Amino acid sequence: MDYCKMMRSMIGNTPLIIVRPSVAIMNHQGEILLSRFSGGSWGIPGGILQLDESVEDCIKRNVQEEIGLKLNRLSLFGVFSGGALMDKPEDGSDEYQMVAIGYICTDYKGEVRPDENQAIEAEFFPLDQLPEEMDPFIKEKLAELKGSMKKLI
Repeated sequence: MDYCKMMRSMIGNTPLIIVRPSVAIMNHQGEILLSRFSGGSWGIPGGILQLDESVEDCIKRNVQEEIGLKLNRLSLFGVFSGGALMDKPEDGSDEYQMVAIGYICTDYKGEVRPDENQAIEAEFFPLDQLPEEMDPFIKEKLAELKGSMKKLI
């Protein structure tokens, strides 16, 4: 049983604080890899930190499992928390606040192969042509990232 499911079994719908490592994967054309679960909004790949796992191992594991890329060098972009990362579902279930740890990666191997079993889509987008279906917080952080990425590519 993963950590979040274990905690939910003990505390029900009481709000949780979840650590979510995420990564902005950039190709050499200056495009960013976005992913989404079928029907969801686009975002940067990420995962939920499990017990006994480093944040770097978590993001590398999730990207390899869900998208098929092997990440090499990661650069820390920032650590984000606060009310903008609080999720309060209307039905009152599984309320949580995320602590997002953002990385940048331009050093990866493999080809984008989304996990069809999890109905994941993934594709590269130019930073100035992001899809409409994105969380406003992520769009804001990607706008901040845009200038930084030009220096890395």
